[in-house]
Amino acid sequence: MSIVTKIPWIALGLLLLSYSTLGWALSDIQAPLFVWLVVVLSLLLLVGTLTAPYSTLAKYSSILLGSNTKTFVATILGAFLFFMMLAWFRVFLDTLLIISSAILARIDFQSAGFKEGQAFMVTSVFSIAGVGLGGIIHTVVVQQLWW
Repeated sequence: MSIVTKIPWIALGLLLLSYSTLGWALSDIQAPLFVWLVVVLSLLLLVGTLTAPYSTLAKYSSILLGSNTKTFVATILGAFLFFMMLAWFRVFLDTLLIISSAILARIDFQSAGFKEGQAFMVTSVFSIAGVGLGGIIHTVVVQQLWW
């Protein structure tokens, strides 16, 4: 079977669309360049976290929750994030959409038999392309560069 037929195109299409909404929103608020760079780095971190082997995640989570103080700080941070989720529900839903589309792509790549590195590369390329595509489409449509 060819590698082109093994790639989960539907999941990657959904990933591209969900990240393009993020690019559209960034372009809409006219975010400076460093915000775009922070978003790209954080999406690479998200994709890397999702494509990492679970044993690696278990090792880092045991470091994070290794003592009572670290567990307390993680609990306070979780409560703060829950408050932010309720306060900015629209932003939370957009973030949840992006994370769930990345998880779907990860599951499809895993079931298709791709290695973690291959899944990371393809998902990263589609994620960055989605953010860029959303920004370009916003610029073309809203500022009417073509007509």
